[in-house]
Amino acid sequence: MSDALVLALQTGLGQAQVLVGEQIDARYKTDWSRALVCEPVAVVKPRHTEDVSAALAICHQHDQPVTVQGGMTGLVGGSQVNNGEVVISLERLQGIEEIDQAAGTMTLWAGTPLQVAQQAAADQGLYVAVDLGARGSCQVGGNISTNAGGNRVIRYGMMREQVLGMEVVMADGTIVTSLNKMLKNNAGYDLKHWFIGSEGTLGVVTRAVLRLHPMPAQTTSVLCALPDDASVLAFLRRVRQAAQASLLAFEVMWPDFYDFMTTRVPGNPRPLPAPDSMLVLMECTTGAGGLSAEALESLLEAGLESGELSDAAVAQSGKESDAFWRIRDSVSEFPLIWSPYTSFDVSLPIQTIGTFVTTLKQQFSRALPSAESVYFGHIGDSNLHIAVHVPGDRATFPKARIEQIIYDLVQQFAGSVSAEHGIGTRKKAWLGHTRSEVEIQLMRTIKSALDPKNILNRGKVI
Repeated sequence: MSDALVLALQTGLGQAQVLVGEQIDARYKTDWSRALVCEPVAVVKPRHTEDVSAALAICHQHDQPVTVQGGMTGLVGGSQVNNGEVVISLERLQGIEEIDQAAGTMTLWAGTPLQVAQQAAADQGLYVAVDLGARGSCQVGGNISTNAGGNRVIRYGMMREQVLGMEVVMADGTIVTSLNKMLKNNAGYDLKHWFIGSEGTLGVVTRAVLRLHPMPAQTTSVLCALPDDASVLAFLRRVRQAAQASLLAFEVMWPDFYDFMTTRVPGNPRPLPAPDSMLVLMECTTGAGGLSAEALESLLEAGLESGELSDAAVAQSGKESDAFWRIRDSVSEFPLIWSPYTSFDVSLPIQTIGTFVTTLKQQFSRALPSAESVYFGHIGDSNLHIAVHVPGDRATFPKARIEQIIYDLVQQFAGSVSAEHGIGTRKKAWLGHTRSEVEIQLMRTIKSALDPKNILNRGKVI
């Protein structure tokens, strides 16, 4: 069947858009983790929506499973191809079609890197609100399919809040074009929400309309030291009340994370001594339309007087601000210093996060006494990241045991096993810790209705 399939793809799209055999580069065979290396039967590189449609129609006719790939920056195996599947790579579907200043929207192709979209908006004095560390390589379509979050969720919300319209190709090749640019459109079901966060299992996003925001005229970053997690929550309430819409980010680092990043990662500064302290990195819009310098100073003084803060450093330049953020964003250094290690992205009710971390550390101490773990995250929007290292080699690394400990505790605290990274294949076994069987069955019903032959990202999510 593969020969007939490849011939049909090459006939329908042209040989230049269909790679086979030795033409298939290694990057299509594995994801960032390098945990699996599989052989796709072909890689399709469409240039237009109609090419995606033709490819899917052919695969649907041949009952051929398809894996959709974008920037390959996902962390849960969602873009990992399986042996014998067809890869549809969206890397050629790039470009900005339109920026509508009056509507505050951007229409663009799904393969456009996030940073390209951000720069195009900035050139017009506008702002793409979603921002994450992989901005230079992740694609907007992938951000939509995983409902990406990042550092600005506390102010602007997840990717779901940024999408007004989209164009999607269904499993059988049907093109659904709904490039809505209006904030208000209550004409029946809002179909885009079926595809946002569905990780490519229901359809392939080819174009989208994003909501843009006014570019912040000036921002100020502040690094704060706090005595404990109760102080973090008290200070968060104070900041929200004082800064309101000016608050762009509120990132929390536990002492072990701050120590790791400032003592073990070369080149990182240590702006505050902060022994055994919690660290908060917050960013506010300042200047015209934002929090005034006087108001920011008063906010910090009030935090110091109340005992919520023990120290604070205000970035005096863009260079200092970048240095503050480098501490938080140096998570890519984990595999260079810790090997083997594993990381987690969970969500918890905000008021319970401190207790969760304390309890988890106690459980690690009992079950895996040699384990090292660090904690950080977007606490203002309930997101906690965890990284765990156990000395030894990969063959004996207790990944399954670590997952069991963390996800069982997440379930006990009524949290989510995935805050912003998605489910993919690596969290699929734990979906029931967050979603009820009724919810999962409804997901299966939707999947069956939109992809009855189960060819799209087979084995992902459910």
